[in-house]
Amino acid sequence: MSKIEKVLATGKTHTTLSAAGTTSRGHNGNLDIVLSSPGSAKPAHEFSNALPHPTAEQLFAGAWSACYSAAVGLVAKELKVTLPADTAVDIEVDLGQTGNAYFLQARLTLRVPGLPQEVATQLAHEADQICPYSKATRGNIEVVLNAVTE
Repeated sequence: MSKIEKVLATGKTHTTLSAAGTTSRGHNGNLDIVLSSPGSAKPAHEFSNALPHPTAEQLFAGAWSACYSAAVGLVAKELKVTLPADTAVDIEVDLGQTGNAYFLQARLTLRVPGLPQEVATQLAHEADQICPYSKATRGNIEVVLNAVTE
């Protein structure tokens, strides 16, 4: 895995859980999406504020954060942990360059206010193990995983 020397662009999303599914919002307001899980009777994907050109990194971060959020929910259920109402996932995906080569790197932050840090860390890491996007990137790009309880 190569280390990025120069970051060219960053796509950021903030994904919250709701009764209707998950909602991803880009950091600059260019991307609001209501997502549903496969097999769910809930409404399909809704791009409500995709102003003119969200970046590929932002779209990737949004899809990854929705999948990762679902994995967090599965792990929480398995561990019998009640997630706070304001549970959220922030993902930043950088496009960068080292020499003439281009690479991606990412930072995932699980926000679970009020949970003990050790529980939050366990949720974050176990969700990372089952999330298909995390599996696809594991060993291919540098990923930093954080859990925040404040």
